Amino acid sequence: MKKLSILMLALAAMVVLACSANNVKYKITGVNAPEDGVAVYLIDMLSATPIDTAFVSGGNFFFEGKAGKNAYLTVHFDNSRLAFPLFNDGKPVQINLADSTFTGSELNTQLSECTLMNLEAYDAYEKVIADFEALPMEVQEATVDDFIPKYQAALQEYAVFYINMVEANMDNLIPVAFIDLLPSLVSATQDWDEEAGEAKFEEILNSGKPCAKHPYVKEIKRRMEESEAMRDESDDRKQSVIGQKFLDLEEAAPDGTMHKLSEYVGRGNWVLVDFWASWCGPCKAEMPNVVAAYRKYHDKGFDIVGLSFDQDKDAWVKAITDWEMPWIHLSDLKYWNTVASDVYSVDAIPDNLLIDPQGIIVARGLRGAALEARLAEIFE
Repeated sequence: MKKLSILMLALAAMVVLACSANNVKYKITGVNAPEDGVAVYLIDMLSATPIDTAFVSGGNFFFEGKAGKNAYLTVHFDNSRLAFPLFNDGKPVQINLADSTFTGSELNTQLSECTLMNLEAYDAYEKVIADFEALPMEVQEATVDDFIPKYQAALQEYAVFYINMVEANMDNLIPVAFIDLLPSLVSATQDWDEEAGEAKFEEILNSGKPCAKHPYVKEIKRRMEESEAMRDESDDRKQSVIGQKFLDLEEAAPDGTMHKLSEYVGRGNWVLVDFWASWCGPCKAEMPNVVAAYRKYHDKGFDIVGLSFDQDKDAWVKAITDWEMPWIHLSDLKYWNTVASDVYSVDAIPDNLLIDPQGIIVARGLRGAALEARLAEIFE
């Protein structure tokens, strides 16, 4: 045990010495800051920790020290969204708070331009959402069908801009500053195909380009693998209920009366327990399939219990009517904190459980053609 500890300390010392040998000086000056006395932090994005602190005085601030060569750093202002990314390439940098630009090496000047273009493109995307959310609730409900394609178009436009910006800079380090969001935005352009986003990330990692070798990119890869492992664990946990007897819970019907799931499940009929919400776009898209299944098989012994993840009772009740869902509905109106989420490990909707007449869960996550095929096996 002691030998191992000594070995680890020796290795740690070697790592520190190796890092120190690759350190270069940084000199970062800020001018035209709007408020004196504000703390400014220089953060190493690899470790996500501040490596230097300064305070604005006379509209200016100053950092000077050493960090890893080409380390991905950001300048953050206390209690503000202001952040300026840069690479520690040994060239002095000056940040002008008057126009949010900075000058330095060719790489950092170009990074500044990309950062500003990205903010402008994101603001255009965000404005589509903000304009809709600024409408009265009744107007939102009346126009949501028109809003969804506008939102999707705005997201697509932003994602394409983002991807093109990364691809246009593959001969330098700039993609390092944008790599964390790239997989999700690629998947957004491919009908939310996660594998497409992961494939794009792998393509960059295997490209041999400058950004592929950067420690921050390798750290993002590690985090992605860790996140994927957690997702797999969650999926395993969710699927583990198959073959088990359903777990009971209690929630309120739209009229306020409390009901247990056991009042409807395990009593001789096949039951689909459907997890949904009025605010969930994919739920709305899937609901015609669920309605069609109910109409086709209800008279043959098929029931549905909808467990809503809503928090607005009026929106919940209105959706039940508007989406023409004539089955049992329950909710505790606690959004993601609903008891149903806890009991059945629901971390995304739509989701569902198919439960046999004896109360045994036989399938989960049946959507579209898969739901119809399973019910056809049972009833036809």
